[in-house]
Amino acid sequence: MKKIKFFLFYLLPFTFYLLLSPAARAEGEFKTDVAVEYKVQENGITQVNNRIKLENLYTDLYVTSYSLILDHINPGNIRAYDSQDDLKTETEKTGSQTKIVVFFADAVVGKGKVREFNIAYNDSEIATRTGEVWEITIPKLAADSAFATYTLSFSVPVSFGQEAYLSPAPNKKEFNGGRRFYTFAKNSLTQTGITAAYGEFQIFSFNFIYHLENPMIKPGDVDIAVPPDTSLQKVYYTVFQPKPVNLHSDSDGNWLATYTLKARERTDITVKGYVQIFAGPRPFAQPSQPTLASNLKASNYWQITDPAIVNLASQYKTPKEIYDFVSTYLTYDTDRAKPNAARLGAVEALKNPRSAICTEFTDLFIALARAAGIPAREINGFAYTQNPKIQPLSLVSDVLHAWPEYWDRAKNNWVAIDPTWGATTGGVDFFTKLDLRHFTFVIHGLDPQKPYPPGSYKLGPNPQKDVFVNFAQLPEDRLAKAEISYNKSGPLPFRYQKVSVVVKNTGAAAFYNLDVLVSFDGSPQETKKIEVLPPFASFSFDILVPFSFMGRKTPQSVTVSASDAKASFTTAKK
Repeated sequence: MKKIKFFLFYLLPFTFYLLLSPAARAEGEFKTDVAVEYKVQENGITQVNNRIKLENLYTDLYVTSYSLILDHINPGNIRAYDSQDDLKTETEKTGSQTKIVVFFADAVVGKGKVREFNIAYNDSEIATRTGEVWEITIPKLAADSAFATYTLSFSVPVSFGQEAYLSPAPNKKEFNGGRRFYTFAKNSLTQTGITAAYGEFQIFSFNFIYHLENPMIKPGDVDIAVPPDTSLQKVYYTVFQPKPVNLHSDSDGNWLATYTLKARERTDITVKGYVQIFAGPRPFAQPSQPTLASNLKASNYWQITDPAIVNLASQYKTPKEIYDFVSTYLTYDTDRAKPNAARLGAVEALKNPRSAICTEFTDLFIALARAAGIPAREINGFAYTQNPKIQPLSLVSDVLHAWPEYWDRAKNNWVAIDPTWGATTGGVDFFTKLDLRHFTFVIHGLDPQKPYPPGSYKLGPNPQKDVFVNFAQLPEDRLAKAEISYNKSGPLPFRYQKVSVVVKNTGAAAFYNLDVLVSFDGSPQETKKIEVLPPFASFSFDILVPFSFMGRKTPQSVTVSASDAKASFTTAKK
């Protein structure tokens, strides 16, 4: 009789693989069936149970022990058992690895004979709560894993909230006993691991400081970029100190606050607020055709006419194909992930695939997408992560994260993806669904560099950290608020009286498709439609009150109304 020892390996969670050791799998000698269950508890601890079935394919072989090796996982409450009793186990810790050895006291001998047993432990890292959201991450299965059958199931308590996203799609989904259950087959787990989130949205608070200077000998205007609303986020502002002259949006959808600085003036601007990040796109203003056309053009970082880019774009023609190429061809270089790292651009990224950071992943995707006729743009902002390869960037400095968006013509919306995280997590799917941790600061479509994001407005040789983002709850004040003011000029003889009207948003959120109604003596005369009026923004227009002999066509009063605001005034009618 030959004795066989089996080893089952879990690779480190940063690369997210599950595989059987090639040296010890005894291929062809045993048939292995595995069913793994992840049961997430209310407190976030996951009970993991590996149900293993070994069938002898030869008469003279049997298994004496079985080893489960966990890398970068700290299992708790380890237990092995079969239908009869608990099984003896030993645990060995070597570096980042924990090996659980299960010993079998009896011998199961004979062709076709089966041994069934379980290895169970607790894991505190499968489920994590970030702000208002519970996130689940389960490693993918290596394509060469020698299992005859493999199934995976996980369940979460219904108290976690609504399912925000789940990738890949499960083979089976059900609800039972206050829990949501999901079942996956082997073929759906060899490409990506499982990512899921529960909760309707995520909330961050933010506090930004901008250091501005006017070096000129005359006053001048300066624009600073502040986080805008998008289809995936809604922003609520609580502090602009000092308040801007105005706040307007550009063709890419950026929000720009305007300040007028005196000659040679230096000043600091503080901006505070909250952002609500949604699991899926909400109804939002569509980009114009000229804007989409500008998102197909070349730039110094997106060299769409370069022969190497053109050649690759002829091979990878869809967003998914481009994402897969970029996330596997480039390697994240942690040594370059520092403040003031030079941006290489798409062509140099191709030449130096092992020296990429988020900007290279993003630039290469955008260049290939645009070369393939797909509008694409860069998003620059904040992305919360616990991955130690990336985490220091946003926590100790103002080096932000970059990721691309592409225009989905079928869905008529921008789709955010993250090839950098797809590469650094070893295959977690950041194409099908982006998580709730990405906070947009600025959008770069027309220009690959401007507007500059928060954290870029610094003075002096020793800049400090100016970007602070933390998990939070929705603020109480979340409404837009209209305020109407006017200035009447004297009537022009035999012509008209001009009244200058300003509609200002003094609330925390933006107005969309705001109707401003002008009435003469209670009778509607005209309606001004404002597509977007961000917080602290204003909209100005003039009313020409008509002149008439004997005042027959001149109104006695004029009323301007917008949302809940109303302003009325008398005219020069005698």
